[in-house]
Amino acid sequence: MKEDDEKEMSFLDHLEELRWHVIRSLVAIVVFMVLAFIFSREIFDNVIFAPAKTDFLTFRAMCKLGHLIGYEEAMCVKEIPMKIQSRLMTGQFTMALTSSFIIGLIVAFPYVAWEMWRFIKPGLHANERKYSRGAVAAISFMFFLGTSFGYYVMCPVSVYFLASYQISDMIQNEFDIISYVGTVTTLVLGSGILFQLPVVVYFLTRVGIISTAMLKSVRRHALVGILVVAAVITPPDPISQTIVAIPLYLLYEFSIFIARFVERAKAREEAEEEARDAALQRTDET
Repeated sequence: MKEDDEKEMSFLDHLEELRWHVIRSLVAIVVFMVLAFIFSREIFDNVIFAPAKTDFLTFRAMCKLGHLIGYEEAMCVKEIPMKIQSRLMTGQFTMALTSSFIIGLIVAFPYVAWEMWRFIKPGLHANERKYSRGAVAAISFMFFLGTSFGYYVMCPVSVYFLASYQISDMIQNEFDIISYVGTVTTLVLGSGILFQLPVVVYFLTRVGIISTAMLKSVRRHALVGILVVAAVITPPDPISQTIVAIPLYLLYEFSIFIARFVERAKAREEAEEEARDAALQRTDET
């Protein structure tokens, strides 16, 4: 541990330290935000509005899968009946700024996580630092995995379902751009946060707050919740629901695996510590 880390800092010193970490994180976000704003037209056409087009990668993959299993009528998306409008004078400009900020946050996320880790790290004990090695890489990897799942799976099936759902033929779906961007942002960032579950489970298991037995005991409830979420956000067919539900359930099972791994590691460490204590005791007796 460095000498600076060992010095006790006052509350105001901690706030000052946190302020600079936050400032550097915001600078990184703003840099990518400016770049995204410069190319906002290309980003909207090719990224943000892409899940609302029938030639989107996910829709093409679903159609190919439908042909293979003989379910092409339900799996092939031929039309997404929706229009996107801007009903406010500042609507398009505001959404360009908002989407640029979100993209800047996503791209700069590893650096932001690293800055926050630099702030937290000096307050950890040596063992806690040892167990937290690679935390930034793990958090960043799971975040990008989650945002990819949200963008390529959650967004297209949700957009298709919400655009196709009608309570009357008299009603046409014409969505405001604020509503559309808000929905896409919520799904993408929500998935990125949701995929932090294994990382959270790792640390909570390490400190003894949760256990493998606890996660297994609520497995049925988690499965029901996952199926409900999949049924709500997908079209009313079992294939689409399964496409969304399986990755979410696998994420939960992976969290159980992480908890089991941590518990076994803790058991080995305790056994090794007991063996060392016993050896020292025998040495003292002789």
